[in-house]
Amino acid sequence: GAPSCSGSRSLPFEFERGRSESSGDEDDDDEDDEEEEGEEEMEGDTGARFGTDDGELDSDDDGERMINLAELTPYILCSICKGYFIDATTITECLHTFCKSCLVRHFYYSNRCPKCNIVVHQTQPLYNIRLDRQLQDIVYKLVVNLEEREKKQMHDFYKERGLEVPKPAVPQPVQPSRGRPRKVLGSVFRIPPELDISILLEFIGANEGTGNFKPLEKKFVRVSGEATIGHVEKFLRRKMDLDPACQVDIICGDHLLEHYQTLREIRQVIGESAVQDGLLVLHYGLVVSPL
Repeated sequence: GAPSCSGSRSLPFEFERGRSESSGDEDDDDEDDEEEEGEEEMEGDTGARFGTDDGELDSDDDGERMINLAELTPYILCSICKGYFIDATTITECLHTFCKSCLVRHFYYSNRCPKCNIVVHQTQPLYNIRLDRQLQDIVYKLVVNLEEREKKQMHDFYKERGLEVPKPAVPQPVQPSRGRPRKVLGSVFRIPPELDISILLEFIGANEGTGNFKPLEKKFVRVSGEATIGHVEKFLRRKMDLDPACQVDIICGDHLLEHYQTLREIRQVIGESAVQDGLLVLHYGLVVSPL
């Protein structure tokens, strides 16, 4: 009745081992046949163990997954022009990305992000944008022929206007320093090259009836030369909280300026008489608009 110790099973084990030692080559062949039959049973049972009918392993994990371009489109479209990114430019304050030209034009009228409405910079939002070259390279690789079409359009644009086609920037090789190594300084702030005009806004007075307005806090502004007098007027209206009925007259020297004139044109036409210490001097006055 009671179970015996493990020694009770030693006799059959020794007996089987003795048979295997004395049987010779015939028994060895029998064992090989049994192992082969066991392997065949395992191979035949593979499909059942892995849940497949034909016994083959599912190889989908080893293949590449094809993605439709439509799945990536929301991530490579500019929310302003609704087209693919061209010169992808990211706002450093909120990390939203747009086409560079779309974003620069937007900042003529507003200092807020077009997507989340956060204030990018109180006076110079163009300071807080950066080109995203890696994202632009991804867009060019995803969208077939986009880069070639864009280069052709840019080439045709400059040729039609008789202008020299700008050459792509080529990174300069770093020359190995000789002698004592120089101390590496921290990052130096550089003004973006598109902000090529510095202006000085001088207030010359307001007529009666113009209402209450805030004085302009900062009269030194650095902007693009492509900005117009209309942009300057909108800047003054927003900063001074001017009434819509109030008219803004902007003067350079003895010339009353028109809305369509660009700052670069004004500086070229009027010349050095309009410049003071490298600043384009603009005087502005407030009058009541006639009914």
